[in-house]
Amino acid sequence: MSAATKLQAFWNHPAGPKTIHFWAPAFKWGITFANIADMQRPAEKISTPQQCAVTLTGLIWTRYSTQISPINYNLMTVNAFMAVTGLYQLSRKFRYEMSKKEAAV
Repeated sequence: MSAATKLQAFWNHPAGPKTIHFWAPAFKWGITFANIADMQRPAEKISTPQQCAVTLTGLIWTRYSTQISPINYNLMTVNAFMAVTGLYQLSRKFRYEMSKKEAAV
């Protein structure tokens, strides 16, 4: 299969760049990249409600993207990364809170 044929197949795919099914996940990567950048912030500044929302959104929409037809792998990937980064941030916050409690004892 030639490169032009592959490009045309990608362009005309039901979840290709001519549809919102391509662009919504593409822009959603911004949330994931922002969460990755926040890994440099001190753990005490992590917002637990925000990270719970990021994690749950990632988990719910990862599942959803596997149930629709056609399966939207772009949507699945971005949401899986959102869930992982959210879980990591929550673990940082949890470890910080535990160390703070231990220091108080």
